[in-house]
Amino acid sequence: MPWTSDHIKWLVDTGERVTTSDGKEVEVWDFRHDNDEDVLSAWAKHFRNHYCLDTEIDFLRGKRPRPDYLTNIKFPCKKSKLGPGIRAGDFGEILVSDYLQWLLGYWVPRVRWSSKFVRDESPKGSDVIGFRFHKEEGEPSSKDVLFVFESKTKFSASKVNRLQDAINDSAKDHIRIDESLNFIKQKLFEKKKIEQAQRVERFQSPVDMPYKETFGAAAIISDEYFVADELASADCSKIPKSAKSSEFFLHPNSDSLVLLVIKGPGMMDLVHELYRRAADED
Repeated sequence: MPWTSDHIKWLVDTGERVTTSDGKEVEVWDFRHDNDEDVLSAWAKHFRNHYCLDTEIDFLRGKRPRPDYLTNIKFPCKKSKLGPGIRAGDFGEILVSDYLQWLLGYWVPRVRWSSKFVRDESPKGSDVIGFRFHKEEGEPSSKDVLFVFESKTKFSASKVNRLQDAINDSAKDHIRIDESLNFIKQKLFEKKKIEQAQRVERFQSPVDMPYKETFGAAAIISDEYFVADELASADCSKIPKSAKSSEFFLHPNSDSLVLLVIKGPGMMDLVHELYRRAADED
């Protein structure tokens, strides 16, 4: 699999911490990207393979030129009403996946984005799921960990607290985790990755084979829209029961919820450039 981690060196823990209104700590990381051509090209290839493996593109594109197929069939649209927001959302989910895999050491299957039926829509289910096995041989252990992250982005002007949005969505993950795990296992099975599918199966029987669960909420924010006070207003104790409800409940994993913010300069421009490179470069 042509995954690469060269770009992860740009992700740096600032040491800055923000405290939410209910006393939770938010880690703040910088994404200090630059114009390193080699890193950007390798990253673009890594990014492209989330949507369509390089080994499959030439068959799937038929007689379409490769850039045309990727730009107009596989990737979210740059200019449509919903496309830019979906681009930003997918980018954020993939960056959180990279953070979870290469900085925290989890195995993160990458099957979510290639399974889209409509390119300008977000896939259903939990955003990012990672697995950690305590024993190298994969034998089940009560110390195995399932990590589920919700990811939101803010790359344009808005009064919406995207960290709060991620927290609110994270509160639903304990309900939809069974469907999300089944989806990952099914996609791996369809790709004939039977051993990996069996590794996911280990986490489908929490009663018979207990393991640890960790939940997280991440906001990826462009520097020009980063407001620490806005993040500090987030609250894990007041999750709305519905979009229009005035009733609230406590996040089911409030005591152990991981809160993460990643900020960087010109993030939407970076997103568009990454998609361009992913379409145009080999």
